[in-house]
Amino acid sequence: MSYPMLAAGFLGLTGVALGALGAHGLKATLIERGMTAAWDSAARYHLFQAIALLALAAWERANAAAGTPRSVRWITHLWCAGVVLFSGSIYWLALGGPRWLGPVTPVGGVALMVGWLLAMIAAFPRRT
Repeated sequence: MSYPMLAAGFLGLTGVALGALGAHGLKATLIERGMTAAWDSAARYHLFQAIALLALAAWERANAAAGTPRSVRWITHLWCAGVVLFSGSIYWLALGGPRWLGPVTPVGGVALMVGWLLAMIAAFPRRT
């Protein structure tokens, strides 16, 4: 089983569902609260990470003979946690969630960035 592929599928599925929910089912609520742009940003980052995980899964499969570096699992964890914290907190705030969620958003952003940093590091050849 490919953990990045599983995560990509889950984030893709939930990202499309939440994007559609914001565009249709919650449209009036989000407009009334002035949170349409925030919801759209959350959904966009959510889907970006799903696509990135799909690419990571393809890279993992293409390099299967060399073995999967531990960084692939870390990248996957960080991107999933980042989506939950970053996009999740924005979704919740857009629907009137408690204000203490505000500081959670940048923590999720940092998790996303650290995952991308690890992806850059994974581009370098491993020592044998």
